[in-house]
Amino acid sequence: MATDPTTVRTDLASERDDLERRLAELTADGSAAPDFDENFADSAQVTAEQVENATLAATLRDQLSDVEDALARIDAGTYGSCEVCGAAIAPARLEAMPATRFCIDHA
Repeated sequence: MATDPTTVRTDLASERDDLERRLAELTADGSAAPDFDENFADSAQVTAEQVENATLAATLRDQLSDVEDALARIDAGTYGSCEVCGAAIAPARLEAMPATRFCIDHA
């Protein structure tokens, strides 16, 4: 991924779409997948899978928020600047983590 704002915007928008799709595949609250059988004999397994899905949904929501924030920073012209010190974030770090808000010193 390059640090050119146009390329980064395209890549982040694609990532946003993928995260939204993945979230939509979970139930609205992320607590259960549609194929769980509530009458399944091993309710502990069902509960464990529900917790796993809830955790996955929370992680996806956090990632989506980070991506949307990065897109907003591109629009605002502040993309690539550390939110703590204002210094430029290294291009290699932006390439590895395009939604990052912090330079390596403040990560």
